[in-house]
Amino acid sequence: MPRTSDISQKLIMLRKAHGLSQRKLAKRSGVSNGTISIIENGGNLTVSMLKKILNGIPMSLSQFFAEDVVGNDPKIFFSKTELTELSEGGVSFKQVGGDLYGKAIQLLSETYAPGATTGHHALRHDGEECGMILTGYLTVTVGEKTQTLGPGDAYYFHSSAPHSFKNDGIEVCRLISACTPPTF
Repeated sequence: MPRTSDISQKLIMLRKAHGLSQRKLAKRSGVSNGTISIIENGGNLTVSMLKKILNGIPMSLSQFFAEDVVGNDPKIFFSKTELTELSEGGVSFKQVGGDLYGKAIQLLSETYAPGATTGHHALRHDGEECGMILTGYLTVTVGEKTQTLGPGDAYYFHSSAPHSFKNDGIEVCRLISACTPPTF
């Protein structure tokens, strides 16, 4: 994942490219103007907060982190070093493919360190998502329902429902998830 300062600079350029002031982006995203200012100045940023801000543009996380497309020959195979990192800190989202524009599926390899969470704000986006826990335990909240899932357990829900993920365990949690369309 790019450094926080790189993300801050990209967010500033994106906001300006869309002709948005900090205040207008704050109003459209439901995030305070002060919070956007702090983030643009390199302040701490969670995945859920970035997603919430990008919803005001509107743009998905995968679009935000996409590299420029090179040529018309679509890439088919990806080594583990070619996966696109969409987060930083205790949560890792490694996406298969960079630019998912025009694609139907977003596939992620997710890792949650002990105590890591997607943030204080629930995630919401169009589509459906599902995942299967490979190692460790993950507490998944969708709407008013919460369950801790372990190896082999899975989830599937409409991602327009508010949802969040947290590793309450003492070991790293790894899972594979998919979202269609790729709106995360």
